[in-house]
Order: sequence, then C-alpha cells, then structure tokens
Amino acid sequence: MSGSINSKAQIFIKAVYAGFMIGIGGAVKLSLENNVIGALLFSFGLMTIVTQGYNLYTGKIGFVSRWRELTDMLIIIAGNFVGTFLIAFLCNTAHLPIDSLALSNKKLDNSVVNIFLLSILCGVMMYLAIDNYNKTKNIVYIIAPVMIFLLSGFEHSIASMFYFNLAGIYSLKSIGYLLVMLVGNGIGAKLFGLKFVRKKPA
Repeated sequence: MSGSINSKAQIFIKAVYAGFMIGIGGAVKLSLENNVIGALLFSFGLMTIVTQGYNLYTGKIGFVSRWRELTDMLIIIAGNFVGTFLIAFLCNTAHLPIDSLALSNKKLDNSVVNIFLLSILCGVMMYLAIDNYNKTKNIVYIIAPVMIFLLSGFEHSIASMFYFNLAGIYSLKSIGYLLVMLVGNGIGAKLFGLKFVRKKPA
C-alpha cells in the first residue's frame, strides 16, 4: 500500500515539474515580441520534460493503453496545474513585465467548438513530438511540433493553465474551457496513438 502511495506521489511531483517547465516556456513566449523566437524558446520546456522524465498530460495521454492508467492522468493533470500555478505566482510576485490577460481573454472569447478543434490539432502535434523523439532521439522532432502548434494557434491545455493562472482568471468559464482543451488534446493524441496506426509500416 505504501509503495502505491509513494508511486502516486512521484507521479504527482514529476507532473508539478512538468507544469513548471511549461510555465517557463509560456513566460519566455510572453516576454518576446517575435512570435517565431518565442515559439522556438518555448520548446525548451518540452525538451526538458522529455529528457528529465517529467510527467506532462499532453505528452502522456496518447500512450495510455489501460483504463486504470486514467487515474494517473488525473494525478498528472492536478500536478501540471500546481506547477503552472507556482511559476505564475513567482512571475507575478517578482513583477516580471509579462501579461497574459489579453491572450487569456482571446481564448475565452473563442467558441467552444473552435477551442475543441484547435485542442485536437495540438494533441496530434504533442503526440508526434514525443513519439518521433522517442524513436529518433532527434530534438528537431520536439522543436518543430511545438513551434507549429504555437504559431498556428492550436490550444495546449497546460499552457493555457499557466496563462489563466498568470492573469488570475478563475471562473466557471475558464474551468470549462480547460476541460474542453484537456479532452481535445487527449483525442488528438489518441488519433495518432492507436496501436493499429502505430504498427503499420511506413
């Protein structure tokens, strides 16, 4: 029993670290006017998560194959949120000259259907980033998908957690939109993570 608790605690802690790193990526993106450079530097967050073995929901959900693993996904989502909250709190406390209010409101002004579809596309990019990197160990496969989803405006649920936390937006609408993003990211990842898709020869 204690071993199981320790295992869940490790999953949560690694998820907090992952959320923190996504927040770092979001912070540097917000600090730059050049969107291309911002998207490039944001990818450092995912590279760190992958190489350090941290737990990011959007990087894990595509590889879930058993129902019981969904419990771990809930723990990871909670840890990711805590991580994004911590980095947002530090950024606000240190009075960093970054602001996510306009970006957050833009997301919340979009329709739920659009958010859902954009989240699916981001889920596809995230799954391919992890799977291609695992197969090749080439960081280009991490950098390129991250830049694609950011520059295309696809919705990444954990990044949005950071933006909402930084802006201090806590409402039923923001929670609902995050849930839509989480589901969309998961569906997008699973579309390309299905076993019969992955095992087909190129």
